[in-house]
Amino acid sequence: MKLLWIEDEYRIVAEVIPFLEQEGCKITHVLNSNEALSILEKERFDLLLIDWMLPGMPGTELCKEVQQRWKVPVIMLTARSEEWDKVIALEIGADDYIVKPFGMRELFARIKAVLRRAGSYNIAKDRVLQIQSLTIDILGHEVRKNDELVSLTPTEFNILVTLAQQPGRVFSRLQLIDDALGETYYGFERTIDSHIRNLRQKVEDDPADPQYILTVYGIGYKFGGGID
Repeated sequence: MKLLWIEDEYRIVAEVIPFLEQEGCKITHVLNSNEALSILEKERFDLLLIDWMLPGMPGTELCKEVQQRWKVPVIMLTARSEEWDKVIALEIGADDYIVKPFGMRELFARIKAVLRRAGSYNIAKDRVLQIQSLTIDILGHEVRKNDELVSLTPTEFNILVTLAQQPGRVFSRLQLIDDALGETYYGFERTIDSHIRNLRQKVEDDPADPQYILTVYGIGYKFGGGID
């Protein structure tokens, strides 16, 4: 596992990195968002650990930039423990949110869980879904609409694939969390609605009258297009 950790508290880094390296992680550590963006231009990483409060560009803005440009899984690390802070992190595309102080084993378990979810779509699902003008390349982690690339966050991609692989099946918000996102989202089912709105803006011709991602009132969502 190749990780990039953006953190300006040396004490935390000094304590945790030896443990993660012992568990097989290769860690690159930088102090701020500008350094992170610079290194991301040159190297690929499996996952990013981003501190919320960073000098210069805050971690939330870095997370959004990462999801727009590289779509790398992100875990936010922060001393902020309010429920609303967690909602913000999840809605901007973070895959998990850990409150400081945290245990080293908990952090490693969360890292493995996020990478397992991110990689689950590359295991025995190496096919391309063609739904009318929408092409979903599951192995390549790529979506195209009318042959034009659509930029999705990992969370948006996971939701879309989960729905598209079973067209017509109605998913409750909790089922979408179980199948696409994982236990980090438990208690934050309504964040699914925000991701659905973002998906419709990106993949539907008319987000107000969707043809792919349909609402089943009182229950949840389903995919309305058939796979070719």
